[in-house]
Amino acid sequence: MMRKVVAGMQMSIDGLIDGPDGYTDWVDSWSDTFDLLPEIDACVLGNGMYSGYEQYWSAIKRDPHAPLEFTGQLPTPEEIEYADFALGTPHYVLSKTRSDVEWENARIVRDVSEIETLRQAPGRTIYVVGGARTVSSLMDHGLIDELRLTIHPLVVGKGKALFDTVAERHHVQLDNVKRLDGGKVCLVYKVGGGA
Repeated sequence: MMRKVVAGMQMSIDGLIDGPDGYTDWVDSWSDTFDLLPEIDACVLGNGMYSGYEQYWSAIKRDPHAPLEFTGQLPTPEEIEYADFALGTPHYVLSKTRSDVEWENARIVRDVSEIETLRQAPGRTIYVVGGARTVSSLMDHGLIDELRLTIHPLVVGKGKALFDTVAERHHVQLDNVKRLDGGKVCLVYKVGGGA
């Protein structure tokens, strides 16, 4: 039986994951809003996202009581929990150009076929952390089983769209809806493939 591959992203209601300056200043916490951590034993992310991701979670792990450079806020208890998870879970960085990674638990994979091999190996859920090109590429290769989107009640207007680089149509089916504080909504979609 193949492992499930889940992509989790935070976005505005107009489908953007970054604003015009490349920042997601509307996200107040980067913790897992889907209660997925107990199910996950591997993470996948793209080259463009790896550096910031590694720096963010490493900073929390080094000093969980210091304000974060990215937000100026103290980490939430959920972010501290996720930092422990991130530094203790194997991460696969999909990149054709990166030559090294800082984390001992991270390794570079050069092609999506390696993600397919990982999917067929024994284990639990594989979590695709992002970014947009990685999620789109894995969707186009039929490697995303589920999308978990945290929608923020904000129209950004300009910025990077989550599905801007998807090459084909994909049918999805709404599986679950969860309301969060501040008007946020978590939507869980099963992905049916291209058509």
